[in-house]
Amino acid sequence: MQRLVYLVVGGGVGASLTGLTTARHRQTDTGLTTDRHRQTDGLLSHVPVIPVPSVEAAADLTVYQGSASPGSRAVMKYGFPSLANIKSRESYITSYDPRTRTASWVIEQLNSASLTGTSDRKFCDFKEDDSIHVYHRATNADYKGSGFDRGHLAAAANHKWSQKAMDDTFYLSNVSPQNPHLNQNAWNNLEKLCRSLTKHYLNVYICTGPLYLPRAEADGKLYVRYQVLGRNHVAVPTHFFKVVILERADARGVELRSYVFPNAPVDEKLPLECFLVPIESIERASGLLFIPNIMKTTNNLKTITAK
Repeated sequence: MQRLVYLVVGGGVGASLTGLTTARHRQTDTGLTTDRHRQTDGLLSHVPVIPVPSVEAAADLTVYQGSASPGSRAVMKYGFPSLANIKSRESYITSYDPRTRTASWVIEQLNSASLTGTSDRKFCDFKEDDSIHVYHRATNADYKGSGFDRGHLAAAANHKWSQKAMDDTFYLSNVSPQNPHLNQNAWNNLEKLCRSLTKHYLNVYICTGPLYLPRAEADGKLYVRYQVLGRNHVAVPTHFFKVVILERADARGVELRSYVFPNAPVDEKLPLECFLVPIESIERASGLLFIPNIMKTTNNLKTITAK
């Protein structure tokens, strides 16, 4: 049976993946302005205030909207884990890291409507993201012969509602080098679980991204080491995270599940609950923040942290 832990604002719930002790979140609130006159539906008014510590000008920041669709704007409801290089697509919002040639995180919203449609991935091809400078983007040639899959962060099967939405998931900026066995088995099972949760929750918000975690070596010291692919040096993550925010249909708050998988073969017969971790461990390891933003929208957050 899963152990349920209730959070209050600023509360810690567990040790980090690297053995650090928990600490309370302390964050300075600042404003975030949006260009509301561009959209009359008022969805952007639901964006919670995003904490940006020690940035006096943060109140003047404007969310990059690009050609944001209603679906991608709705994803913003629980804020962003960080504010660097944010851009919107038809089906998701992403923060791109030009140093690693992959995203820091991708957020998408799933519900029964987004999973229904006639879109087909046979009409999709992996493609360079030409909105990113040529120095800082991955190409298909980087992956060729590497032994790694082009692993989706926002999964294609999550966006059958629109062929354009599915096509957008094939930008290489929405891809990370992923172990083939992981991608095609245990990770695929996690994506299927997220889709199945739409049968029990009003909305399912998913944030997915890579991690680069330290490992102790022979000299007893910790090092962060990772492979890079191709002439563009696309970083191979050591791990992947997926944070799932579940919005209850009875308006009684949200539930949170956070997973970490190694970028290596994983026995697909292992229960997915084995990979649940405290959200603080992901926040510490990634440099991102989730809890402060979520608590701007609800004071009733329940996290599922263990089997």
